[in-house]
Amino acid sequence: MLAISLGAVACDSARAQQDPLPSWNDGPVKKSITDFVSQVTTQGGADFVPPAERIATFDNDGTLWCEQPYYFQVAFALDQVKAMATRHPEWKTQQPFKGVLEKDMKAVAAGGEKGLLQIIAVSHSGMTTDSFSKSVLDWLETARHPRFNRPYNSLVYQPMLELLAYLRANGFKTFIVSGGGIEFMRPWVEKAYGIPPEQVVGSSGVVKFQMGADGKPVLMKEAKVEFIDDGPGKPVGINRFIGRRPIFAFGNSDGDLQMLQWTTAGTGARFAGIVHHTDEVREYAYDRQSRIGKLDKALDAAAAGGWTVVDMKKDWKEVFPPTPATIGRSP
Repeated sequence: MLAISLGAVACDSARAQQDPLPSWNDGPVKKSITDFVSQVTTQGGADFVPPAERIATFDNDGTLWCEQPYYFQVAFALDQVKAMATRHPEWKTQQPFKGVLEKDMKAVAAGGEKGLLQIIAVSHSGMTTDSFSKSVLDWLETARHPRFNRPYNSLVYQPMLELLAYLRANGFKTFIVSGGGIEFMRPWVEKAYGIPPEQVVGSSGVVKFQMGADGKPVLMKEAKVEFIDDGPGKPVGINRFIGRRPIFAFGNSDGDLQMLQWTTAGTGARFAGIVHHTDEVREYAYDRQSRIGKLDKALDAAAAGGWTVVDMKKDWKEVFPPTPATIGRSP
């Protein structure tokens, strides 16, 4: 009996070590992922996909890391305005900057999209791309989330980190396709997710080549929008910057709907997944009525199309890595 018991323990231990998704609870959601990966990677199988065509795309905000109480890039922009305020005394009386400096988020919100664009413009332009990257990394080292009191880049989702690694181990090439700014994401995503900067598709502003004061060439960020990689812009961005239709895509909001539709419209085996935020204790619970990461039309499309919907509360053993990760600067 002792030998049998020890053998059972050994088998359980071996299975645990082999589990590529240990932070996912066993069930239909986890099985849908592993079944799909097995389906498209089995040599000689009817749905086998060559490695070159195993493209997986992921939204970032709300899919790979937290996005509440507001997008983290917005938190960065607000902090940048505060840091720049000494050079702009006029901001003390000008909205939306006055609201930012007085921590009056109602006043900031009252400015709507126009006000937010003003904040983004002053905090994301008028500098070189190298200077901007440094400001992002400096902010990540010091800023803390208002609820969790952890670095923003430690609020990545542990189950999604495992999923990214699992896909890459099975010959997939993983991309970020996000409405967030491409210059904001590129400095830190490789260390956070194992996704190199050249595999990041995001919204972008105009960048201009010019010679610096020291005679060396620089790229200057201008206060002009070049491309919005959200909603219907995501399939356009995938086509423009990746050049292959994904066979696997994950999102969490209506902003990802068209990417998921584009992915599943291709021939052969396809996977579309949605992270549904249902855990108000460990993270947040929101969907159809949320101003951030609204999930309404995409949730209906998932039901109609048989897409995989991850119930964060039920399907994830862990939400964030157990200890704050040091993810700031890439080597």
